[in-house]
Amino acid sequence: GKDKVYIHTIIPPGVEAHDFEPKAGDLKFLTQAKAVVYNGFGMEPWLQEALHAVKHENVRVICAADGITPIKLAKDHHHHHHHKNKHSHEDHDEHDHEEEHENADPHAWLSLESAKIMVKNIAAGLSEADPANAAFYKANAETFIMEADSLLVKYRADFARLTHRHFVTGHAAFGYLCRDFKLEQSSVEDVFSAGEPSAKQLAKLADYCNQYGIKTVFSENAASPQVSATLAKEVGASVQTIYTIESAEDGLSYMERMISNIEKIYKSLAQ
Repeated sequence: GKDKVYIHTIIPPGVEAHDFEPKAGDLKFLTQAKAVVYNGFGMEPWLQEALHAVKHENVRVICAADGITPIKLAKDHHHHHHHKNKHSHEDHDEHDHEEEHENADPHAWLSLESAKIMVKNIAAGLSEADPANAAFYKANAETFIMEADSLLVKYRADFARLTHRHFVTGHAAFGYLCRDFKLEQSSVEDVFSAGEPSAKQLAKLADYCNQYGIKTVFSENAASPQVSATLAKEVGASVQTIYTIESAEDGLSYMERMISNIEKIYKSLAQ
């Protein structure tokens, strides 16, 4: 959108997206919004209700993940439902569509392939909300997609030459990135950061690290860094930070952070 749009982020920085419960103040902006972009894949269970609450029927609702093949989660990785079922039964039908993605990994944006689809969806939605600038949005989306494609070509070739394809992260947010480059992740925490892992889980991960000769354990702000540090010490690996791109980080753009992530993972596997 560049200078043609004014963006307001609903979820405050530092709040875990899955735990977000909007207050009236958070939704004030929604009453004037022309479009609202959400991720999808069950990441924003509060959104339908919020839109209902502000009675803003003509806002364009853009689901960024539309058309991305979801990565299914193992059954035990289900969402922890923080919103205790407040809905009455007749309210249920609009949640059914959310339910089908209940067991999808929501972190699609951490993949350049998926980001291309998301950007197309966003450009299309902005063009509908603001037809006068449609060509501008489309051109910007195309530039983004070209950049993503050239990075995918470059890094696919790099990763294809590696024998090591396993890396370890603080929480399992990188499934879609793994799909881009045929990698495998194992993580200290499940897809949703759910507190400290047990000694048993840590021991299992330590075995995994030793089995695959893991030299680097990646840590994000969302997951607990001391756990990653403990694990790394145990298996003689180093800890490096990785971006989950869930809020602003280090003043970097999306592409800069993705390149940083991919480079770090590549270097760790190429050792």
